[in-house]
Amino acid sequence: EIAKIVHDRVGLSKKESGQIVEAVLDVIRNSLENGEDVKISGFGHFMVRNKHARRGRNPKTGDDITIASRRVVTFRSSQLLKKKLLEEAS
Repeated sequence: EIAKIVHDRVGLSKKESGQIVEAVLDVIRNSLENGEDVKISGFGHFMVRNKHARRGRNPKTGDDITIASRRVVTFRSSQLLKKKLLEEAS
């Protein structure tokens, strides 16, 4: 869908638009895989966080379990994006 919007707005072919969108997403994906933050001005900030192992409970059985440590991607929207979303909600 993003490639179609790029095609409609910029006028590139659908194939070129798709390639550009994929290239941008590859850069973001590769940066996050390498543990680097990605900041998109006016949009937000993607960050990789390490979550440590912790105790949990299986909701179905009630048994205690250990939730493994993992890396997760978090997103914080920019103030500009937050402001625009609030304006549209009003």
